[in-house]
Amino acid sequence: MMPSFAHTAVLTCHPETYTPVVEEIEARVGWTQDNALAFTYALKGDLMRLRIPLPQPSLRADRLWQHTCFEAFVSVKGKTEYYEFNFAPSGEWAAYSFQRYRVGTPFEADKLAPRIAVRNTANRLDLDAIVRLDHLPAIPPHACLQLALCAVIEDETGMLSYWALKHPPGKPDFHHPDAFALDFGPSDVDTFNDPPYTDKR
Repeated sequence: MMPSFAHTAVLTCHPETYTPVVEEIEARVGWTQDNALAFTYALKGDLMRLRIPLPQPSLRADRLWQHTCFEAFVSVKGKTEYYEFNFAPSGEWAAYSFQRYRVGTPFEADKLAPRIAVRNTANRLDLDAIVRLDHLPAIPPHACLQLALCAVIEDETGMLSYWALKHPPGKPDFHHPDAFALDFGPSDVDTFNDPPYTDKR
């Protein structure tokens, strides 16, 4: 079912990994009518100078973040547990469950497999991913969530740039609590945490 997007935000590049090849990455998040969480990432730039994984069977794979990959981190507000999702333009995906900061394991659940769709032109790549939260035991129904929306982009030389709603001080770290910069309610929400990203509702 088509999602109703509650928020659109522009990701920012970590200052230590700037690349002129990427113009902008926009992320949208919302709910589908059957209560699944829907993400859309729009990458604008010179795709000919980026390494974009080729289409593969939609299977679970590890280390997707070593190449161009879009990511979402989901936690319940006030809890230390969280989930990490990796969505590759190849159609491959990964999911990990964490008990606290960087302490976790791959999350094995066939029913969890996100639905991923990719569209691209010479200067834009769009990736849609839908995740069923009812298969995640640490997230009760109708919980208020905190989200980190992120991306890793590989250029033609193999260099990686890191994009997020909010970067904590120091090296890129999507797992850091400060990266969970979006409060997201069970139906929709009207509050972003601290700027500098842009709400385009």
